[in-house]
Amino acid sequence: MPPEASSSPLPHPVNCPVGVYDSGYGGLTVLRQLRKTLPELDYLYLGDSGRAPYGGRDVDTVLDFSEQCVERLFAEGCRVIVVACHTVSCVALRHLQHRYGSDERRILGVTIPAAEAAVGRTRGHIGFVGTARTVASHTFRTEAHKLKPEVKITEVAAPLLAPIVEEGWEDSEIARLAVQRYVAKFSGIDTLVLGCTHYPLLEKAFDELTPPDVAVLNPAPEVAERFRVWREQHPGFAPQGSGSLRVLSSGDAANFARHGARFLGEALPMVEHIAEQNGRLALCPEGSEPIGQVVR
Repeated sequence: MPPEASSSPLPHPVNCPVGVYDSGYGGLTVLRQLRKTLPELDYLYLGDSGRAPYGGRDVDTVLDFSEQCVERLFAEGCRVIVVACHTVSCVALRHLQHRYGSDERRILGVTIPAAEAAVGRTRGHIGFVGTARTVASHTFRTEAHKLKPEVKITEVAAPLLAPIVEEGWEDSEIARLAVQRYVAKFSGIDTLVLGCTHYPLLEKAFDELTPPDVAVLNPAPEVAERFRVWREQHPGFAPQGSGSLRVLSSGDAANFARHGARFLGEALPMVEHIAEQNGRLALCPEGSEPIGQVVR
């Protein structure tokens, strides 16, 4: 998360949850750490699972989808949004900050905390594994070199891993074989960054299949800690609440609740369905979706 100057305290609204946005389920691993670190806050999670995965999308589509998602969260009363998706954080964060950021609204990402954690741990050679779009952006490399120009960065795209986790196959032999193939593409690294929020569910496989002298880094705890520090400096954006959680999904709500529990580590509350209407994401009450032939 980029450093920002402290602003004057904002008035505390009645309902001001922390928005957490991801292309699907993966950001729930970040939300899990946020709630562990700051359990007293209210959270609103938006998983754009109906349009996931983002990793193979073109840049303009990622920008369009991310605009719709942050607009929905701001419309729900959020004043700060944590983009818990490495693809969006690497490709669209600056755009979102410039378009929507203000004295009353902030958008934070996961890339800088990941880079800071890796640079602080490495002995000189960092490996980074993520989606195709995340790796193609080279944003992690850029941020790491800002902190330590001499550090060596090796980036590997792993497009199969997120779909494997989405299927619930993270403990299967298929997952182990896929992780093994991608790990074999690294040579000489001492730190391996899991640059997709799905990958913590594969952390056991990464730990077992990387050399013992390579530290496998899940950035989620660092993201949560950085947000805790940021909130101390900007308390009005995320006032203390009751620890409540709402969840929005653009995909099938029942499936999201079932699979999402694996990522969050606990059962999800009732998942509310959202869908694109006239270029914006809108809440769609259960039973409101048309059945049969539709003419527009």
